Parts: sequence; C-alpha cells; structure tokens
Amino acid sequence: MLMEEKYKTAANAIKQAQCMIITAGAGIGVDSGLPDFRGEKGFWKAYPMYERLGLSFVQCANPVHFEKDPAFGWGFYGHRLEMYRNTTPHKGFHLMLEWIEKFEMDYFVVTSNVDGQFQKAGFSEDKIYEIHGSIHHLQCVKPCTMAIWKNKEHVEIDYDTMRAKNIPKCKFCGDVARPNILMFGDYSWIADRSHTQSIKYETFMENNKDKNFVVIEIGAGTAIPSIRYTSERIGRHYNATVIRINPREPQINKPHISIAEGGLKALTEINKYL
Repeated sequence: MLMEEKYKTAANAIKQAQCMIITAGAGIGVDSGLPDFRGEKGFWKAYPMYERLGLSFVQCANPVHFEKDPAFGWGFYGHRLEMYRNTTPHKGFHLMLEWIEKFEMDYFVVTSNVDGQFQKAGFSEDKIYEIHGSIHHLQCVKPCTMAIWKNKEHVEIDYDTMRAKNIPKCKFCGDVARPNILMFGDYSWIADRSHTQSIKYETFMENNKDKNFVVIEIGAGTAIPSIRYTSERIGRHYNATVIRINPREPQINKPHISIAEGGLKALTEINKYL
C-alpha cells in the first residue's frame, strides 16, 4: 500500500471510530525536541557527560543512586524534570484532541512516558494511564509511607559533573525523596497512582467494549514492548483498527495500518483527509 493510501485508510478508521485509544512511547516526544534515548548512542548524544563516564541509560535510571549517591540520581532526573517542564508539546498532540472533539469520540491515553506532556497538551488527567509513573510526582526513597505527592522541587545541576546541588527531601521523614517512576531493578517504586490509573483504563475499556475503536500508537519501540503489546491486545480483542506510527519499527499485521514515519509528520498527513 502506498503511503498516501495508508494515510487515507487511517483517516477513514478515525472517522468511523467511537473511541480513540492513544498509545505512546518515547518516540512521540522527538518532534517536541525530546530525546528518545534509543540505544547508547542516542542516550549519549543527549547526555555527553555520561558517555565520558561510560554510563548507559539503564545504569543512570537506577533507584540505587537515590539511596547511595542522591546527588548523582537527582543530577540525572533533575535535569530531565526541568527539560520536560520547559518543553512544549508539538502540534500532533493538538491534532488528536481536535479529532476527538470533531468526531465526538471518547478516549484514553496509555503511555510509558513519564514526562507529563499529554497533560500539558490538554488531555484530561482522568483519561491518562502512565504505566511507568510520572516525574512530576515524588515518593520517599525508603519508602517510609505509601504517600505520593506532586513534585514542586527545582533541582540545581552542576552540568560539568551532572550532579545535583540540592536534594529533594521526603516531607514525612526528611530522608531523600525520589521521582515516582518505575526504574530499572526497582523494588521500592510505589505503584498506587499508576494502579489507580490502570483501573480507570480497564473500566473505560469494559464500558465501551461494544464500540468501534481506533488505536493511534506513536513512537513505541520493541526494546521495552509494553505499549506495543497494549495496542496489539486491543487490536485482537476489540473491534479496533491499530495505526502504528514508527519510523524504524512500524511492522504490524493486517488489517492494521503500518506507517513508517515520525509522529508529527504522520498525524499531519492523516489530518489532510479529515
């Protein structure tokens, strides 16, 4: 199928849908200027200091740093926090919201991203499931309590060493606070907030199980395939068409639609037929 025909077919699926599910990985943020950390080279391009230290993304995104060397842990996550706060979601986010309104669809977002970009773009907090948590929320490193609270901290970074000059503290016990994010090898992440979101998502799917769905998947790779599995599961078990948008790994079985393009470009092209 020619790319133009794929865009037209995708647009028809959106027109016919009663519900839209947006499934998103790190690739959706690339058009907003965010790094997707694809492979060590991609991570080191975003963070040259860690290349000099010989550290990978997996090694940096590890909760042990908040226990043993919190200045290092918050150096990495403090930088990401400010980057996400200063990033404006690209037009593709707003196009999807326009389609939802235009075609009077209900919707839900499932994302592995921790950056809060969907909320910033105007999607409802009650219709977002962040499977790995959010950098905009904190918890105790121990944890001393199961509390999760909003992250209002501003972390100063020494960019020569990528170490934090100030360390956020738990507001209950005064120990180190850490982002409420599922990291690699993480046994202390408090999943309550994410679990509450997951219940809302499952309830949404159950309440709408007899409706026509369109799934727009953007920037979800195979390295950690949770988001891709979510899209494919909906494609198998519901009356749904999955539109997989991914410049490097777009493969999906028919009758679903594979678009080998970046998120903003693909959404803009689909919009021409809407």
